[in-house]
Amino acid sequence: MRDSRSGHAARVVVVDDHALVRAGIVRLLEGTRDITVVGEAADGEEALAAVDALRPDLVLMDLSMPKLSGAAATRRLQERHPGVRVLVLSSYADRTDVLEALDAGAVGYLLKESRSGELLAGIRAALGEGAPLAPKVALELITAWRTLHQPSELTTRELDVLILLGEGLPNKVIAQRLGIAEKTVKAHVTHIFEALGVSDRTQAALWVARHGLPPRQHEGRDQPRASDTARRPK
Repeated sequence: MRDSRSGHAARVVVVDDHALVRAGIVRLLEGTRDITVVGEAADGEEALAAVDALRPDLVLMDLSMPKLSGAAATRRLQERHPGVRVLVLSSYADRTDVLEALDAGAVGYLLKESRSGELLAGIRAALGEGAPLAPKVALELITAWRTLHQPSELTTRELDVLILLGEGLPNKVIAQRLGIAEKTVKAHVTHIFEALGVSDRTQAALWVARHGLPPRQHEGRDQPRASDTARRPK
């Protein structure tokens, strides 16, 4: 990935408080033709100074560092140099760390356990206006999104019913799909309406459309759960 502004290889600053880790990343990047390492830093404060002096295209940023964390450094860097992209490279995929880093302005989040090819592909994606995320990180973001957008008042079974409501299915078909009694579906629908603050099936379906609840798993979709079978009248 060459810097379109100058025609030269993209300029990268590597930030990590572990010297051996930095050396390994630098060695990897030096083996490419389209990326050049123009600076290194061992903490967030050094990272800011390096960017001030070198104006790189990308900063490869660790998160857990002394003096100034990677997230805090990213936030300050974006305030001072909004054109410099920051790609996080961390050992952790903790949801709090991920959200904090992205909120601070990082364009992507990769893990140190990544293979060399995956790391290079992620760096090139970030340099090319992409937003690379390690699979574990993407999963954390999806989980966080669902947590924010699914009503806590609903049980797992009621979420199943809500998703099928969103598909426009009547109670009888929902009962068949879930392997439960139709009167049970009606009770779930009543509680769903109360929890969402809606008054009819159309509004419930619109709620699903707005919040993008994930589709149910197709495998075993028409089979009753053991707990439901136990509660059904014989």
